[in-house]
Amino acid sequence: MKQLSYILILTPLLLGCGTHTVRVVDMTPPRQAEVAPTEAQLLGVGIAIFDENVPEDYDERIEQIIMPEVRRAESQYIPYFLKNTLQSTGNWGAVRVVPRSTEAVDIVVTGKILYSDGESMGVEAAVTDASGRQWFAKEYTALASKYAYGADIPPSIDAFQSIYKQLANDMLTYREQMSEAEILRIRNIAELKFAQGFSKEAFSDHVEQDAEGVYQITRLPADEDPMLARVRQIREREYLFIDTLDEYYTNFYRQMYPAYQNWRRASYDQAIAYKQLKAQAKSRNVAGALSIIGGVAAIYESSDAHVDASGLVGVISGATLITSAIQKRNEAEQQAGRLRELGSAAEAELVPTTIELENQTARLEGSVDQQYDQLRSILKRIYFEDLNLPVPQEHPAAPESNETEG
Repeated sequence: MKQLSYILILTPLLLGCGTHTVRVVDMTPPRQAEVAPTEAQLLGVGIAIFDENVPEDYDERIEQIIMPEVRRAESQYIPYFLKNTLQSTGNWGAVRVVPRSTEAVDIVVTGKILYSDGESMGVEAAVTDASGRQWFAKEYTALASKYAYGADIPPSIDAFQSIYKQLANDMLTYREQMSEAEILRIRNIAELKFAQGFSKEAFSDHVEQDAEGVYQITRLPADEDPMLARVRQIREREYLFIDTLDEYYTNFYRQMYPAYQNWRRASYDQAIAYKQLKAQAKSRNVAGALSIIGGVAAIYESSDAHVDASGLVGVISGATLITSAIQKRNEAEQQAGRLRELGSAAEAELVPTTIELENQTARLEGSVDQQYDQLRSILKRIYFEDLNLPVPQEHPAAPESNETEG
């Protein structure tokens, strides 16, 4: 009888448990350095496209309510918004979005989307300098307020503003602990590693990795070294390439923002309802199972008719709870379906079509990632040809059928 009493006490606790979360729209800017950095202290930052973290298994994508095209769009939206956040501080040199890690910058930020919908977001971010030393790797999470999707909120404020602000603050905190000599060393290593990529024979003995995999400068070339001057010219072309690509990210951001914001706004309440229904279904399953176990135990432990009846009540109560849990799970699946429908509606609006590149129009086809690969291939070919250098085989030109002269 005591077991049944415990079950009856526990059941309402399981069904009624819940927490109240306070949500606010964070509109405060990230921290700026107390002393403005000099030109020599400005480190260039490249933010690589985030890992979209889309499961290959279709059922798993359905379970997590992941729309591949929406997630891929987010993998480019997040770096672009982070770029704007870092630029707004004045704490860094040029901040660029790059398709992947590159030797052309001093600092590289990489990341992975852990989860994301209109209601919550979690990302994993790592910051590494050109020497190969990782500054830090952290997880950042945030819950959105429904007011973050109001018409009065400017595009410069994201629903998950606190993620970008905290990451920007963490980067500044780490950099403030470095001396000017350390910053100069990072800039020199970045230049020498880039030089090695184009002329390994000429610069192989200038920078080497130590036992921990961190690059160290063994000797510096003379400033008037003609090979270094040539590499610096090539590096400027790399910057032009990245800047052109950055313009493409800007256009993509502008095109996707309305559809993406609408999807997040519409999915906000659906996401909360879905998570609440799943939690309720789980708690009712647990309570139902405990009630059935307690009821069966009461029946077998006593031959008293009253206790047997109480045990039957427990079994029936448990079965009712499990039936209710099934209903809640079905309702949750309906909410998931609505989220997937919202994502599908957004997908059709997230893929740009054409770009203008130096007197030619290029039509980019396929997924967003494929389009960026095509764009990189076209630009690589253009700047190598301008430099009268052979186009490396690892950067094949995009299909001619996709390009037309302007």
